[in-house]
Amino acid sequence: MKKFSQLLDKLSDYFAHRKGLLPILGIVLILLNWVMQFFPGMYGFAETNTLLHFGTILAILGIMLAWVL
Repeated sequence: MKKFSQLLDKLSDYFAHRKGLLPILGIVLILLNWVMQFFPGMYGFAETNTLLHFGTILAILGIMLAWVL
């Protein structure tokens, strides 16, 4: 439990100075999912919308963290 607490402290210190990093990464993943739909070899991966869902969750989490920190 102590290591988990230390990890959270380090992460909060890191993201306190980089509040827009997670939302920007989320937007990049969402755009990458959109671009992958136009390439025939990547269509199967883009069809599952994995990057879209992960990017959305990451962007929302980043906005919530930026608001708190």
